[in-house]
Order: sequence, then structure tokens, then C-alpha cells
Amino acid sequence: MKPTRRQFMILSAAGACTLALNSKAQAQAMVAETDPQAVALGYKADASKVDKAKFAKYAAGQQCGNCALFQGKPDAAAGGCALFAGKQVSSKGWCSAYAKKA
Repeated sequence: MKPTRRQFMILSAAGACTLALNSKAQAQAMVAETDPQAVALGYKADASKVDKAKFAKYAAGQQCGNCALFQGKPDAAAGGCALFAGKQVSSKGWCSAYAKKA
């Protein structure tokens, strides 16, 4: 059976939808505190649980939500981070790469 233009268009649209949904699902994965990169950066999903003795750079009020690397909306509970490609961080989290948003 010879493929028709209509079949090609339907399969192309289905493929595009699958790719879009797949990338959206991957973008929604949260960074685990046990992830090797998160451990190396001292990431905590709740900034109030940061070990202040280990991370002297930490100061009260520093959170992913007001960090220059945070890619989510200011009022979002979670968003992307330039350090954790394809994963989201909690806006109330913190890591040692914190840089105050201008």
C-alpha cells in the first residue's frame, strides 16, 4: 500500500504532539536533593533546612525564587534552573550557586 499525503500529515501531527508532550513532561521533573549535582551544590528544596555551618554563604531570605538562575515566574512554586537542565527546582529552595536577581 502506498502512503498517502493525508496519512503523512496525520502521522506528522501525531509525532509532533508526542514530542511536545514528552518534552513538557521532562521539563516538569523536580530535582531531587539526592541527585549528584544537587548534592555537589548543596541544594535543598526548603531553604530553611540549609546547614548554615557547612554553607556560611547562606543568608536568610535567599531562595531559588529570587535567584538570577531561576527561570520560573516570580510567583511560581517551582521553575527551571540554568544549573539543572530539564528539571525544576522549588522556588523556596537554595543552593550554593545562589546569585541575587538584579
